[in-house]
Amino acid sequence: MVPSLTPSAAAKADLRKQLRARRNAFVAGLTLDQRTELQTKLTDIIWPWAKHASVIAGYAARGSEIDPQMLLWHAGNALITTACPAFASATSPMVFRSGTCAEDCPVGGVQPPHHATVVEPDLILVPLLAADRHGNRIGQGGGHYDRALPKLRDQGAKIIGIGWAMQLLDEPLVPDSWDVRLDAFASPDGLLEFS
Repeated sequence: MVPSLTPSAAAKADLRKQLRARRNAFVAGLTLDQRTELQTKLTDIIWPWAKHASVIAGYAARGSEIDPQMLLWHAGNALITTACPAFASATSPMVFRSGTCAEDCPVGGVQPPHHATVVEPDLILVPLLAADRHGNRIGQGGGHYDRALPKLRDQGAKIIGIGWAMQLLDEPLVPDSWDVRLDAFASPDGLLEFS
């Protein structure tokens, strides 16, 4: 059982550590074929939402994160603009740039080139460590998404947290005041919409 999130920063850091270890252990138990099959199922589950979007934002998966690249590939083939998070520097705000992740990102991983067009997605696939059944999520702890999402939500963007099925918790997460709720959580097992 994963403990409920408390307002304590130390408790939140400990919870992140537990959730990351749990996700890592789950993915370590998958073969490459199983992982690919699950990510294909995720694509099939999200596609009904994605096919009507103008701009879809995903991300370049790291470590044990579920990878949305197959969905982004399908979207690109359907002439839907795709984008990923990008940063000018480690302290700059996160924006979404169109195109393929092809350069190092100042906050880790890779991102689209700095000259790629900044876009405002209307469907955003958000990585996470866990989500609960009320639309609360816990991310990596950088706060990048929580700072970028309110403006996009105000413009009508839909926010879907994506992960492995085991990342959906029955236990509630207690959000901080700045945490942005999800519109849905999608995994290879299905999509859960939040009211």
